[in-house]
Amino acid sequence: MESTKSIWMDGELIPWAEAKVHVLSHALHYGTGVFEGLRAYKNDDGTAVFRLREHMERLLASAGSYAMPTEYSVDELVAAVRETIIDNELESCYIRPITFYETGTIGLNPSGARLRTSIVAFPWGAYLGEEGLLNGIRVKISSWARISPQSFPAAKATGPYINSVLANQDAVRAGYDEALLLTADGNVSEGAGENLFLMKDGQVITPPLSDGCLAGITRQSVMTLLTDDGYTIVEKSILPADLFEADELFFTGTAAEVTPVREVDDREIGSGKPGPITRRAQELFTDAVGGKLEQYHDWLDYI
Repeated sequence: MESTKSIWMDGELIPWAEAKVHVLSHALHYGTGVFEGLRAYKNDDGTAVFRLREHMERLLASAGSYAMPTEYSVDELVAAVRETIIDNELESCYIRPITFYETGTIGLNPSGARLRTSIVAFPWGAYLGEEGLLNGIRVKISSWARISPQSFPAAKATGPYINSVLANQDAVRAGYDEALLLTADGNVSEGAGENLFLMKDGQVITPPLSDGCLAGITRQSVMTLLTDDGYTIVEKSILPADLFEADELFFTGTAAEVTPVREVDDREIGSGKPGPITRRAQELFTDAVGGKLEQYHDWLDYI
């Protein structure tokens, strides 16, 4: 990770090295935090954050799901992201806002703990590698089941991500690029940090949220882009066997963007190369974040 000049914490910019929290922070012990990941892109009209307001709205919605009494509004958080990018003189970057409980109690109940909010922005390239974006990645179906949506609120919270950490570690140790998690019932849910799309006979299929996948903002964006481009998107449960019969697969996410999947459990998907719908999704997404598609300009917040 490349450090930058400053980090926004609780309403002020402080030097990167001074952004510290106490070892008794409630979030460190119990995972009581919510977060977001978003990107800013340099294009011909300047630096633009992709779907900034939607990400800040989701951050506050996640906090609400965990009864966190946040003190900042969406407008204030939007302004803070802009301030952080400007102060660090970043043209393209990854942005990580996080709200979490710090000190005040060591019991399970966070009541009395101080709630803190921080925003970090720093340069970060392709999450699954430039080679992966170009030629696709190798994926392993994890032995760890995706946490049930009946166990946690459908929010982007820190604690439940240990599920993704375990799956990703196992996949990487086995020589794969990423993990794919199934539900306890055996349906395909999502990647360790990405949503999944499957193409079969020209139809685009993605698992429903009821199968434990995150309501990804990039997922929704790609669904909109492909639908407007004439494709039919179907949300329905996917079985592991469906993966091996697919013509194409790709992941979506803020970090992953649109990443082709060329193999699952050592089985080639389709031709073993990114297919035409995957390439079209990549093209549309790249043009949207790059400010080249006028109908989606409202997705961009220029700095």
